[in-house]
Amino acid sequence: MDWVDKLERRFGHLAIPQLVNGLLVGQLMAGLVVLLFNRNFTSYIVLSRIALLQGQVWRLITFLFQPIWLGGVFGILNLLFYFWIGNALTRLWGDFRMTVFFVLGILGAWASCLLVGYATPDAIFMSMLFAYTWLWPEQTALLFGVIPFKMKYLGWLELFFWAVNFLTGSLAVKVSLVLGLAGFLAFYGKELVVWCKDTLAAQKRRRDWENRNR
Repeated sequence: MDWVDKLERRFGHLAIPQLVNGLLVGQLMAGLVVLLFNRNFTSYIVLSRIALLQGQVWRLITFLFQPIWLGGVFGILNLLFYFWIGNALTRLWGDFRMTVFFVLGILGAWASCLLVGYATPDAIFMSMLFAYTWLWPEQTALLFGVIPFKMKYLGWLELFFWAVNFLTGSLAVKVSLVLGLAGFLAFYGKELVVWCKDTLAAQKRRRDWENRNR
């Protein structure tokens, strides 16, 4: 990713340290407000085009704190899971690359909001999961803190749900799901295309070999 290296040499001082931790703490606090004080709190922080046009510009940032973890114990485990993979990626990339990764996802969400009316942070965090899975597919983790599994299987499962949501969702959902993955696609899109071509070529060679040896 030479383009990121060039950006870092020029703008490295703009890196945001502890970015993932800050976002997850914000999500935790927002979730507690929803659970304990005001169930409608998220309506004040979600990214909405109508609200932006009314001058509520804080939503350009606060939508990142829209809780993705609500749902009891499993929700808390989900929050801890993103803490784990987010910090692993930060240790590998450094603060600047993690900042760029999230900024790209945020820009994608903003574009989605302007195009279709709203956007959520879900695809941004999903792109972080895809990045981790792409880098460490054989890494073993514990599902729900109990069941061991390899990250590549979780990646395929998340991709399946992404595809289902894309195919069955509205135009707004489709645009949000695609643009929210801007960070992952910018970092690993080229490698993904090469992998897809190699996989298809390998399958074709296998079929040709099977046909010749029948």
